[in-house]
Amino acid sequence: MARAPLAGIRVADFTWVWAGPHCTLQLAHLGAEVIRIETATRLCVTRLLPPFPRGMEPGPNRSGYFNQYNQGKKSITLDLKRPEAIEVARRLCAASDVVAENFAAGVMDRLGLGYEALRRLRPDIVMIALSGYGASGPDADKVSYGPAQVPLSGMSSVTGYRGHPPMHVGVSYGDPTGGLHGAVAVLAALLHRARTGQGQFIDLSQWETSIAVLPEAVLEWTMCGRQPPRDGNRDPHMAPCGVFRAAGDDRWIALAVEDDAAWARLATLLGRPELAEDPRFATLVARKQHEDALEAIVSAWTAERTPAEATALLQAAGIPAFTATTNRDLAEDAHLAARGFLVALEHPEVGARTHLGVPWRMAEHDCRVRAPAPCLGQHTDEVLRSVCGYDDAAIARLRAAQVLV
Repeated sequence: MARAPLAGIRVADFTWVWAGPHCTLQLAHLGAEVIRIETATRLCVTRLLPPFPRGMEPGPNRSGYFNQYNQGKKSITLDLKRPEAIEVARRLCAASDVVAENFAAGVMDRLGLGYEALRRLRPDIVMIALSGYGASGPDADKVSYGPAQVPLSGMSSVTGYRGHPPMHVGVSYGDPTGGLHGAVAVLAALLHRARTGQGQFIDLSQWETSIAVLPEAVLEWTMCGRQPPRDGNRDPHMAPCGVFRAAGDDRWIALAVEDDAAWARLATLLGRPELAEDPRFATLVARKQHEDALEAIVSAWTAERTPAEATALLQAAGIPAFTATTNRDLAEDAHLAARGFLVALEHPEVGARTHLGVPWRMAEHDCRVRAPAPCLGQHTDEVLRSVCGYDDAAIARLRAAQVLV
C-alpha cells in the first residue's frame, strides 16, 4: 500500500472541543501519529455531547460527536495539575514533531509547556496555538467560544432575512475554519522544517479564520463604504437563486441561475419560454427588481416535483441545482458510499458506526481513517512505554500516584 504523506510524524495533541481536534484530525487522516492528552478529572466536553447510540447509556467513549472528530488518534490520560504529569508531557513533546493546543492564551506557558520551553527540549519542534483571538493584540486574553465568533466575525451581520435582525448560521463556524487553516499552517511549517531544519511557533486566531471566509462583505465596506444587506437566500449577482420548496414533506431544492442565457434555458424548462424576453425578467437587473414574482414562478414549478425529479431536469438543462439534502440523505447517499467517504470502523464500546471520512483522495498516497476514535486513556501505557521511555515499574508508580487520570 502507498505510504501516507505524514507517516513518521508524531503530534502531541493537547486540543479539545472542536477547532483543535478538527486540525489534528486532518493530520491523522494524512498518516500522522496523533496522541491526545486528556484527563478524566476534566473531560473534553465533546465526550459528553450527543448523539449517543440508540439503546445505549451515554458515556465518555460513546459520543458520536467526539468519535467523529477524533478518528485515527490515540489517547493518554494525564492530570496536568501534577508536576509528575508535566514531566511525562515534556517527554512526549520532546519525542514529537508537532505540538497542538487551543487553550486560552497563556495556559501552556503557565504549565511550563509553552513554545520557548519546548524548543529547548527540541529545537526543531513545530507548535500551533489555535486561540480565539491570537497570542498578541489587545483582545488576546479574552475568553472565546465558537458560537460567539460567528457574530463577531461579521457573518451574522450578512445572514438573515430582509428587515430582520442578524442570525446565527447554525454552526460554530470559527471551529472548523480554524481547524482547517491550522492544519494547512502545520503542513507549511513541516515543509519549512524539512528544507531548513528549523521549527517554529504558529499563532492562529480563530476569529481571523472566520473573517477570512467573508472577503466580499468586508470589501463592500473597505472599497465602497457600504454594509451588505441581509437578503435571505438571494444572491446579489444571480436571480433566481435560492432554496425552493419541492414535492414531499419538508423537501427542498437549491438552484442558481448565473446569467441571462441560463435564465432562458430555465424559462423553457418551466414551459414558459416567453419569460426569457419578458421585460420583468430579461436581464439580471430586471429580475432582481421583480424577484418576488420570479421566485413565485419557480416555486410553482418545483413544488410539483420531488427534489430528485427537479434536479434531474434542471441539471439536464445546464442549471446548477441539487437537493437540499437531509442528514438521512447524506448517510444513505450512494455516491458518497461509493467514494469511501462514509466509514464504519469497529469501536470497542459502540461497535461499527458510520462516520464521515476523508474528503479528498490522493493518487500516490494513503489517506484514510486508520482507526476509530480512542477510548479515554486507551493508549496510556503504550505511549508512555514506546514514546516516553518509561518502563512498567515507572508506569505503575505513576498510576498508583494518581498521575495517569
